[in-house]
Amino acid sequence: MKSIIKTLFISILILSCNKKSVEVTQKRPNIIFIMADDHAIQAISAYGHPVSKLAPTPNLDRIAKDGAIFKKNYVTNSICGPSRAVILTGKHSHINGFRMNGNVFDGSQPTFPKMFQKAGYQTAIIGKWHLHGYPQGFDHWEILNDQGNYYNPQFIQIQDSIHLDKNKIDSTAHWSTQNLPDTLTIEGYATDLITEKALDFIRKNKDKNEPFMMMVHHKAPHRNWMPAIRHLNKYDAVKFPIPDSYFTNHEGSTASKEQLQTIYEDMYEGHDLKMTQEKGKPDLAHNPWTTDFDRMTPEQRKIWDKAYQKKNDDFHDLNLSGKALAEWKFQRYMQDYLATIGAIDEGVGKILDYLEESGLDQNTLIVYTSDQGFYLGEKGFFDKRFMYEESFGMPLLMKYPKEIQPGTVVEDLTQNLDFAQTFLDFAGIEIPDDMQGKSLKPLLVGEKAEGKFREALYYHYYDFPAFHMVKKMYGIRTERYKLFHVYDDIDQWE
Repeated sequence: MKSIIKTLFISILILSCNKKSVEVTQKRPNIIFIMADDHAIQAISAYGHPVSKLAPTPNLDRIAKDGAIFKKNYVTNSICGPSRAVILTGKHSHINGFRMNGNVFDGSQPTFPKMFQKAGYQTAIIGKWHLHGYPQGFDHWEILNDQGNYYNPQFIQIQDSIHLDKNKIDSTAHWSTQNLPDTLTIEGYATDLITEKALDFIRKNKDKNEPFMMMVHHKAPHRNWMPAIRHLNKYDAVKFPIPDSYFTNHEGSTASKEQLQTIYEDMYEGHDLKMTQEKGKPDLAHNPWTTDFDRMTPEQRKIWDKAYQKKNDDFHDLNLSGKALAEWKFQRYMQDYLATIGAIDEGVGKILDYLEESGLDQNTLIVYTSDQGFYLGEKGFFDKRFMYEESFGMPLLMKYPKEIQPGTVVEDLTQNLDFAQTFLDFAGIEIPDDMQGKSLKPLLVGEKAEGKFREALYYHYYDFPAFHMVKKMYGIRTERYKLFHVYDDIDQWE
């Protein structure tokens, strides 16, 4: 009798263990979606560009090495707000209604965070929102005011919204800087603060039964490229390679000729390049926006001025002009831009380390991207907007040990239009029929499909006349060719 009971007990124990094993195996993944603002492919060392070899991103490279790197990923509309709206909805700009910065995002429409929330996920967004209304579909949100500031930024939290508008929270409500409570200002560097807030959310939710979906959206490296205090002189001794097309007459392209985003013609010397008016003084040169520097504490500004004073004094001694001045401006731009990325890479490293230490890494899909590509001097440009490769292409790295093999390289044509469907697919949530993209999961888990994943990509940029004066354009890209039409005030095909 004892042996029968013992056998029965062992059998029940085995069945119980097997059941737990199945439950662990079937548990839905956490999703951490990290997005920078204006992070060029050329500035991520996993992509192998010469610039990135001089300014490596070892932690971002960990995602590519341990997971997947996308080599032909593109944006549908190369500008901040519209890209974010496309990602949230899985629909092109003319469908989701947010065609250009300054529009108001209709938050009442279906978005993938709402679908995650409905499916039982804990949802959060921390950092840049830039869609002008309050976020919907999130259990927790702490967003930067408008574009945000690099130093001592203002964070608007879900519980603070009562201070901002007497009406109920809705997606079309606006706030103004004048109405923000002083308590929303947090001393520190925006990238570091966003990282710490993200880690805090993970710690609070890691032991809950339901999984989480968190969007970690950085301001960096958006213009005006202000590095963290610890990185102010990070690349001062580095001479970055100047693109062959840096000096060009834009032959054959009226849109390229008439833009206002050329480094050596359109950057503000004080705001963008941190140049001073005269030797020996920290007063900035022409600087139409002073808020970023005015927000610094006296101690922060003292350190900042000391870090830039010598190199600015050296510039005054050189007395440069013409081509030499244009090349100097390129180097200053690159030094600041790439140093600003330093804190992002460190922050990603902290998140990766915590996931590994806590054992969450095996069941977490971690994604890194930017809201679009960016120019690092190609054609003489900074900024984005055009359908040329530098601003049309966008980085995409994904890591999920349970299903994505290390070292996966995806060469298929993909877009930010596909992100929502991909996240929903990995989470086992039904994908709405009216989403316009395609889940990238088959490309990541080795599922073979008949024919190409996608034959062509569609692009449409609407924001003209506007800052930088880049014309309206739409076009398509296939594996081999690209054709776009610049329309409205001019009629030209490229």
